[in-house]
Amino acid sequence: MKKVCTFLKEAGTYYLATVEGDQPRVRPFGTAHIFEDKLYIQTGKSKPVSKQMGVNPKCEICAFKDGVWLRVAGELIEDDRVEAKKSMLDAYPGLRNRYDENDGNTQVLYLKNATATFSSFTAEPETYTF
Repeated sequence: MKKVCTFLKEAGTYYLATVEGDQPRVRPFGTAHIFEDKLYIQTGKSKPVSKQMGVNPKCEICAFKDGVWLRVAGELIEDDRVEAKKSMLDAYPGLRNRYDENDGNTQVLYLKNATATFSSFTAEPETYTF
C-alpha cells in the first residue's frame, strides 16, 4: 500500500473512475494519504463524484509515471471522522483554502478490497492487494 501511495503522490495527478448508472465517469485527482494503515483519497461531498461513490463504491484509479502505469481497483469507503479529515488536510495544506475538517463538505474515503497492478512494456506486472 505504501508503494501505491508513493507512486500516486509522485505521479501528481491520477484518474479516478466511478459509475453513474451505466455511464463510466473519469476525473483527475491528486490526493493520496495513508492514515491508520489505510490508503485515503479526498473530495467534496457536494461534487457528483461523491454521490456516485455513495451509490456504487466500486472504483478504479489509474496513474502513469516514468513509463510505468498503475491501476488500482477496489471500493471506496467513507470515513466521516474529524481525525481522518484533519490528517488528510494536514498532509495537503493547499486544500485548506477550500476545505476544513469541520465544514460538512470535506469527504475522505479509504480503499477496501483493493488490487493494485504496476505495469510497463519492459517488466512483468507486479500485483498487490490491500
